[in-house]
Amino acid sequence: MTITATPVIKNGCLTVRGKVVLTGVPENISVSPANAGSAFVGANSTASSSRHVFNLGVLEDCKFMCLFIAKIWWMIPRIGKSGSEIPMETQMLLLEVGEESVLSASDEETSFEAANENKFYVLVLPVLDGAFRTTLQGTPSNDLQFCYESGDPEIQTSEALEGVFVNSGDNPFELIKDSIKILAKHKGTFSHLETKKTPAHLDWFGWCTWDAFYTEVTPNGIKEGLQSFKDGGISPKFLIIDDGWQETENEYRKEGEPEIEGIQCATRLTDIKENSKFKGEESDGSTTNLKELIHHIKENYGLKYVYMWHALVGYWGGLLTSSEPLKKYNPKLVYPIQSPGNIGNIRDIAMDIVEKYGVGIIDPEKIFDFYNDMHSYLADSGVDGVKVDVQNILETLGSGYGGRVSITKKYHEALDESIEQNFKDNNLICCMCHNSDSIFSSKNSATARASEDFMPNEPTFQTLHIASVSFNSLLLGEVVVPDWDMFHSNHSTAEFHGAARAIGGCPVYVSDKPGKHDFKILRKLVLPDGSILRARYSGRPTRDCLFVDPVMDGKSLLKIWNLNKLSGVVGVFNCQGAGTWPMKQPLESTENSTKTTATSITGRVSPLDVEFLDEITSENGTGVFAIYAFNSGSLSTVAKNKTVEVSLDVLQCEIFTVSPIKELNENVKFAPIGLINMYNSGGAVVECIYNDTITIKAKGAGLFGAYSSVKPISCKVDDKNEDFTYSSENGLLAIYLQTEGSFKDIEIVY
Repeated sequence: MTITATPVIKNGCLTVRGKVVLTGVPENISVSPANAGSAFVGANSTASSSRHVFNLGVLEDCKFMCLFIAKIWWMIPRIGKSGSEIPMETQMLLLEVGEESVLSASDEETSFEAANENKFYVLVLPVLDGAFRTTLQGTPSNDLQFCYESGDPEIQTSEALEGVFVNSGDNPFELIKDSIKILAKHKGTFSHLETKKTPAHLDWFGWCTWDAFYTEVTPNGIKEGLQSFKDGGISPKFLIIDDGWQETENEYRKEGEPEIEGIQCATRLTDIKENSKFKGEESDGSTTNLKELIHHIKENYGLKYVYMWHALVGYWGGLLTSSEPLKKYNPKLVYPIQSPGNIGNIRDIAMDIVEKYGVGIIDPEKIFDFYNDMHSYLADSGVDGVKVDVQNILETLGSGYGGRVSITKKYHEALDESIEQNFKDNNLICCMCHNSDSIFSSKNSATARASEDFMPNEPTFQTLHIASVSFNSLLLGEVVVPDWDMFHSNHSTAEFHGAARAIGGCPVYVSDKPGKHDFKILRKLVLPDGSILRARYSGRPTRDCLFVDPVMDGKSLLKIWNLNKLSGVVGVFNCQGAGTWPMKQPLESTENSTKTTATSITGRVSPLDVEFLDEITSENGTGVFAIYAFNSGSLSTVAKNKTVEVSLDVLQCEIFTVSPIKELNENVKFAPIGLINMYNSGGAVVECIYNDTITIKAKGAGLFGAYSSVKPISCKVDDKNEDFTYSSENGLLAIYLQTEGSFKDIEIVY
């Protein structure tokens, strides 16, 4: 019998590769082949409606990881084994199918590869289908359902032909990547990241004004902040002037009356130009405007890129419909309608406010004019790009506009066109945009925030943030470069957040208040020229972490992998015991478990934790890797399928650089590590050539480390002999690179 990879329905079961995935599949469910073994699952109804909920079948006893919209703006992960654990608004479902290899403690060191044998993965991806958007959800009886809705009572159908995409593969990361590419080509509504131009700011250290000032941001505050960075020797090269620069009005704030919680979200935009704080006379007597401010800060503080914040609909409450300067955009006051999925998970105070007071929505036929007018004004003022926030609000405004998918598509197309016309290098950061309406309408936008805001005053949110961005990057990272958000360098969790940003393949920026910096942390992230050592891909959980809960199971460490040009990197984080997932109850204590997570958790790291190792190995490789631990400073040599142990307390982390050891000759084995005082050490290695000598091109300055099986005769940096240290105990070779110049040529002679 031939077993096909393409999903099929047989005897009431949905099977993939001969394995039953769902049982009790109803007769109104259909499967239509797509491409390369994938398929679309659809359904039909006896009646037309703008919202359908179809049963797909029963899901039981199968490990899964899903991503769902917990709050209207943001996704978070959920781990489980049955359909009842799948929340409403699930936008990605990854299943692990097959027999598990059972490893005893004694086997663990020798059988790391066995954990992945006899397994394959099934991706169930609810997508956009014409004017309809699909999500998954479970029921108490373990039924897996898909919800199919337009968001406009006038847009109805009785059949969902291509609502759910199903594909399978042996490598979960390749599976997701290949599936997104298939969908991008088939649907034509969005593009894979590989086809997009990524903004140049991603490779430079940045500062965002939000936490530093919130909406009280002023020109003098910005100058003060930039000066305090400069005084410390590390200057941001990109700046986000966040909310607080625009001309707005709130009709519902009454002087002398108590403030209504969340009422700031009913504030509306009254002009596309800067507010009075950014023009006119300053406290020191000088006159200025936005253009003069940007010229000044670029000239005096070395900024390369300045971005301005605005909401997708202008401001949180849209446009003020009575504003004379904005009347040409035909703003209309409408009242958002949240879907049952939004209301069924976590309600958000911002949405409750705009539901009550309305949104001044811009006429979709005028939305390009609005963006183009604002962006051309900003560009003329010296602005290089924009951060566009509050994007998911469009899903609640589709009624009367062809539905949520249609209005989102219209706005995104206009935004893309305006960005292309007004800013170089596709300089756009999307934010609060995790619904699939936005993800699968992303034709050009190439970077987007990956999680809810960094919350400096919420100690229980810190571990959730790191777990969320890494898991969300599984999906988002195929469409955009995930932005893991700012953090504070002077914060109790700065090391934890900084290490994560270093290996996340994401931009690195902070929102420190002026004078409140920890330059020791920043120097582990930022090179003297203001650039960062950004890894090649989106940081994602290692394969053995995909189906465990790194926040609440009390025993699992979170491992995040990435690749540099010539090495791999694995960050290990203890996220247990410091917070709990929304909508999930902590496990009840039993006789065999304790009420609190152990202070320290032990795990193992292997070269095989780094996916696509073949991209950094070559024909003269030894099959052995040098593994350098950043915090402990330890250097080990480890076979490809072996492991090293790591133990971490809560909110502690360790970063392992994994570099393939290669032979120069029968006596000399070598592996470059990189700048060992930087979190992502291996990001500094640009090139390594093995001839009679070893020549390395390195980026940055500081202590450069490498593994060498024997002590070299000499080391040169830019043709000058340099002192070096060598440890015969572990083979660590270290050379100091001076600060002059961005790149150094190192020659090692044996």
